Amino acid sequence: TPPSLREAKLLAARLLLGRVRKSFNVPPSAEFVARPVGICSMLRLPVRASADGLDAAFVGVPLDTGTSNRPGARFGPRQIRAESAMVRRYNASTRAAPFDSLLVADVGDVNVNLYNLPASCRLIREAFQKIVASGCVPLTLGGDHTITYPILQAVAEKHGPVGLVHVDAHTDTGDRALGEKIYHGTPFRRCVDEGLLDCSRVVQIGIRGSSYAPDPYKYCREQGFRVVLAEDCWLKSLVPLMAEVRQQMGAKPVYISFDIDGLDPAYAPGTGTPEIAGLTPSQALEIIRGCKGLNIVGCDLVEVAPMYDVSGNTALLGANLLFEMLCVLPRVKTM
Repeated sequence: TPPSLREAKLLAARLLLGRVRKSFNVPPSAEFVARPVGICSMLRLPVRASADGLDAAFVGVPLDTGTSNRPGARFGPRQIRAESAMVRRYNASTRAAPFDSLLVADVGDVNVNLYNLPASCRLIREAFQKIVASGCVPLTLGGDHTITYPILQAVAEKHGPVGLVHVDAHTDTGDRALGEKIYHGTPFRRCVDEGLLDCSRVVQIGIRGSSYAPDPYKYCREQGFRVVLAEDCWLKSLVPLMAEVRQQMGAKPVYISFDIDGLDPAYAPGTGTPEIAGLTPSQALEIIRGCKGLNIVGCDLVEVAPMYDVSGNTALLGANLLFEMLCVLPRVKTM
């Protein structure tokens, strides 16, 4: 191609992107801007100081003070952002066009206190109260699973008790550890205590692993949760399960909380409490895509600890799953 014609095509593409950006933020194409160029933001989106005026926002919570095994999830948001440079504008499989539908940006990180877990929970709750009050749907990059508790405090303050699609190896419904009531094994117990969840609309998928009690899921069943064990998901599509979940959730507000250890450590080794024989990435996509049509008011992807996976694949999975969550938000159009 002659240089003049090539330059004309580049100029036309930039003008087209410029027209789109008057209404929406669009991730830059690697055809025109090299992936390593620019500030490291989620999906290479603009970084905004607040969620005001946004339809959806990516927000990092770099906290791992609540971990019970291997630390490191405080570095999850940073690595997820770095790996998200590979994620493009459209979802070619589902035909979702989130950036043609919603105004989305990265609003940075909550300034947590790494030395005081209760104080961090307060800081997280206050930050998300502002995000939710603005009418913006938060998509959170964790951080350990403790963070979901203060996030749901903020979400339920606006929407009332919410339904929950929870993907995890663990139910995270413990009561105490080492005398403490707040850590990454207790968030959903605390949420039940405070009436933040509509317990008849809670589904936990991928649960597995050894336990300290002969009936580790007794508490969940008593609350009315549906617990789907990982072994009940082996070697099968989860599309039928998600049809049942959609019916159960109905039209009321729903929150998605996805612990990366819900996936088998063969696919996602970069996490603090890995359990063998978990879900596959394709099943993870079936779960998230199966939430399309629900009244989703918030999402999170937690427990990515990058130093246990030098390949970056765990964070890459996390980035793609967050993109999939964005694609199933209400008002996202299809091509």
